[in-house]
Amino acid sequence: MNQRNSSSSNSKVTVAALLFAAAGFVIQIGSGLDVPTVPPGLIILLVAAAVVAFGPWRWTTVVGVIVGLFLLVGFFASGAVGNLIQPSQLGVFAGAWVQFLAVIVAVIASTAAIVQNVRAWREEVS
Repeated sequence: MNQRNSSSSNSKVTVAALLFAAAGFVIQIGSGLDVPTVPPGLIILLVAAAVVAFGPWRWTTVVGVIVGLFLLVGFFASGAVGNLIQPSQLGVFAGAWVQFLAVIVAVIASTAAIVQNVRAWREEVS
């Protein structure tokens, strides 16, 4: 009853978007963005993608929303949003856009997956 449909297209889009966001982060690191030795943002994205992909519960897609919103708030709070408007370092600029857009897609797809799971749960209960 608590199992989710592992073939949910919204869940797959969420995982793909989280992985694209991680790729955007890697592009930025490769282009010279100063980050800690173990970049927490990258670790958070990869763990979230794994939880959504392999978590057996229908509610694991909530992780996509939480991580996505956390990263969006952090993106603005840390001042990293400046990387979106300064193309002087092309790799950092491109990676920031990939990460930013992918996180937005992850939030939207996760939300859609949650709605889909709630509807399926209601059908099971009734």
